[in-house]
Amino acid sequence: MGRLLWSALELAGFEPVLASEKRSFDSQGDADFQHAMKKQGSAEAEALIAKWRARPEDAPKGWFTYHIYHKAPDWIGPTVCAALDIPYFVAEASHAPKRARGGWQMGYEAAASAIRSARAVFHMTRLDGECLKPLIAADNALVLLPPFVDIETFIENAAQIDIDAAVTNAGGRKDVNNLLAVAMMRGGDKLMSYQQLGAALARLKTPDWQLLVIGDGERRREVEEALAPIGDKAVYLGAMAPDALPAWYEYADIYVWPACGEAYGMAFLEAEGCGLPVVAGNIRGVPDVVKDRETGLLTVPGDAAAFAAAVDQLLADAPLREKMGQAGRQFVREERTLAKAAEILKSHIEGVL
Repeated sequence: MGRLLWSALELAGFEPVLASEKRSFDSQGDADFQHAMKKQGSAEAEALIAKWRARPEDAPKGWFTYHIYHKAPDWIGPTVCAALDIPYFVAEASHAPKRARGGWQMGYEAAASAIRSARAVFHMTRLDGECLKPLIAADNALVLLPPFVDIETFIENAAQIDIDAAVTNAGGRKDVNNLLAVAMMRGGDKLMSYQQLGAALARLKTPDWQLLVIGDGERRREVEEALAPIGDKAVYLGAMAPDALPAWYEYADIYVWPACGEAYGMAFLEAEGCGLPVVAGNIRGVPDVVKDRETGLLTVPGDAAAFAAAVDQLLADAPLREKMGQAGRQFVREERTLAKAAEILKSHIEGVL
């Protein structure tokens, strides 16, 4: 999404320049680490301020930061903006009041302060928007920028793949319905999603199907254990480059993913853009990218029986799959495009500048 936002800013007529490569992410809630990041951020901010004051012709007209939250606050941008008197913009911020105390308190407070200072905060889900509302000053804007993909480029760059051979080589079968999941094999929410997926698919009543799994990672063994309930119906295809994915989205019959803890899920948009209906958990930002009963079916989070019933429904109804696939293709290619995102960014950023 960071790269897509960069492309959207360029399409909107702006000239983005990477000001810093500093990464403030703190996965542990370590106060000492946050203090160190604050100190390093302050030093980097002062260096940038000095550089741009010495060469004002090179100074930016505004600052744009992507994905601020308690684990990854912006220790640089607000300081630079205050010193140079330029506006601050934020995309995909999130605000979780439950983090006001505990290991991430310092990061939480820094993120909240940065969000309050932003002239425009672009949020990508309705849930995030509701949480951010209390931080938005009367003169600043809270703007919905729905998740988007550059689906045209995604399709144009698609690699040619011998799908049948790849499936056979991985131990899969031909002439069955293909479910598809694309996800890294790591701990936390990803592993939990694989576990829920295995439990749900083991309940399917439809006999002729297999699960194509694209992804790899350090938790491969645990993922295989999670999918053990479906036995040899799990076909592991390994990690793939992005240009390989369109062919698999086109080949599969249903995209399946419980989406535990998912912010929204870029793979859902990719799948829909390729005409693939979705079954997913109705959680967090997923309803912002999957239109329930139009482009797919959303189920109660963690309800294995409901997830299985939704998959069975689509497996048994090819016309419904086709209808949802076409609706998904239209939704992504008309409403969730790079051009639409550029239009929103251009309107609100230019309005401030």
